[in-house]
Amino acid sequence: MQKRNAGGQEQSSMSLRLQVYCLLIVLTGSLPANAQDDERSLRKAAAGRFLMGVSVNQSDLEDDASRSLLLRQFNVITPENCMKPQSLQPKEGEFHFGQSDLLVDFAKTNELQVVGHCLLWAKDDRTSQWMMINEDRPVERDVLLKRIEDHIEKVVTRYAEHVSMWDVVNEAINDSGEKLYRDSVYTRLTGDEFIELAFRTARKHDPSALLIYNDYDCHRPHKREKLIRFLTEMKQRNIPIDAYGIQGHLSLGDDSVDQLRITFDQLRKIGMKVVITELDIDVVGRDAWWADQGSQRERLRHYNPYPDACPDELLQKQSEQYAALFRLFVENSDIIERVSFWNLHDGRSWLNDFPWRRTNYPLLFDRGRNPKPAYDAVLKTFEAASNN
Repeated sequence: MQKRNAGGQEQSSMSLRLQVYCLLIVLTGSLPANAQDDERSLRKAAAGRFLMGVSVNQSDLEDDASRSLLLRQFNVITPENCMKPQSLQPKEGEFHFGQSDLLVDFAKTNELQVVGHCLLWAKDDRTSQWMMINEDRPVERDVLLKRIEDHIEKVVTRYAEHVSMWDVVNEAINDSGEKLYRDSVYTRLTGDEFIELAFRTARKHDPSALLIYNDYDCHRPHKREKLIRFLTEMKQRNIPIDAYGIQGHLSLGDDSVDQLRITFDQLRKIGMKVVITELDIDVVGRDAWWADQGSQRERLRHYNPYPDACPDELLQKQSEQYAALFRLFVENSDIIERVSFWNLHDGRSWLNDFPWRRTNYPLLFDRGRNPKPAYDAVLKTFEAASNN
């Protein structure tokens, strides 16, 4: 599988399907029942603009309906959890490559691109204890840096041939206050040296991959300023960050379209590519969970307003918001490399459990893997753009 090249494979597979359909018409006088649905595809609609991706885990690949949906709609997959550092190396020197090998093999077989997610997660609660301890004492700076380098070298070397994009560093920027970086073992011991080391090591062992800094809420003004400052400083130091990964965990009715438009403009000015790495639109909003110092959490633990179905009016609002987002993505396709959803359908979404358990509806496909109004709205957005 060649990196960053899905066009020829797309055309080849389309031609094969067309031949099969023509043969079926000759033999039976009709198309298969799913032929019309098969022609409705996000990856085809977005072709020539950006790649369309989705996060998956092993259960998605083992389920026939999920696998069929994945292959019809997307050309890039991101491992949801199995490539994260805690999963790959739970103990020093003990690597668990089984699930990530299966995912990469699946991608190779089906001519999909793979995102390596992620090489380093810059939060203490997302870092294995062994990384932070050395012989029952807090780890020293040089030991920590060597462990980071060794982990990245091991993982990137194993998958460089088949991974086209790496989320190199995840969530290093501070959410609030004046400090640029969040407090972590990495920043306490190395400042931002761990970021430089991570990107230079990834580039050394995979020269052709797109290297991404991935974070959330950086389209919001309080964090956007830090992001632009961070990326500008990294570019001035020739640290090989190719793209900013916008996690894109949005909420119904928020102002994300306007804020993303400003963010794209500022990223374009500093010559930075963009990937939308983890897109969804939360229908049961979660902002209240963190408001008022968490005083509403006990109430929210029992809040599940739509246990059986999402009201039609909310589905309509969601479709309008998705359409507005994709109009913006199309307008900025000169800097956008990829748009990926976080999970395949509503039943698989992490937002059914985070930050509390409730029935949620954040994606383009429902629990039966059927397209929702938002899916139709996104396809119409691509169609309108192609006709202009």
